[in-house]
Amino acid sequence: MKQKEEKKCECGEQCECGENCECGESCECGCQCESKEFGKQIAELTNDLQRTRADFENFRKQIEIQKENERKMTKYATVMKILPLIDDMDRATATYEELKPVAKSMDKVLKDLNLERIDSGEGAEFNPELHDAVMVEGEGEKEVIAETLRPGYYYEGEVLRPAMVKVKKI
Repeated sequence: MKQKEEKKCECGEQCECGENCECGESCECGCQCESKEFGKQIAELTNDLQRTRADFENFRKQIEIQKENERKMTKYATVMKILPLIDDMDRATATYEELKPVAKSMDKVLKDLNLERIDSGEGAEFNPELHDAVMVEGEGEKEVIAETLRPGYYYEGEVLRPAMVKVKKI
């Protein structure tokens, strides 16, 4: 018996009838070489996969940013709730000298938490970004702080709460 010679088209695929056919063309028996079709499908699926991977990576990054923002907001809200306690401790230490060591320890802890007081001492220059003026006295061009009514704080380098001050113009 004579073996039938296998014929392949240019793409390397063999037509079902064994005839040599052109890629994407029908051969005499009506079979179609599917190499080009498969190549197109592979390219489309590869593009879809690449887009899906990119979309997933963007989604993952967006979720990480949202998580970080939520952490910051939680820390910020917690520190805001502590401020009235700090104000109460300041008033208590002004009245009772025995509390000064406790206040000193608390100031150290607050500094470790990146919470710092805004400089609003008497004679310091008034800065509307750092201070809220509730009263202005005198006439002049230069504005300085006459008295601090409530201290202000920086948290992680940003103004958390501006200092409430009385301003004197000189």
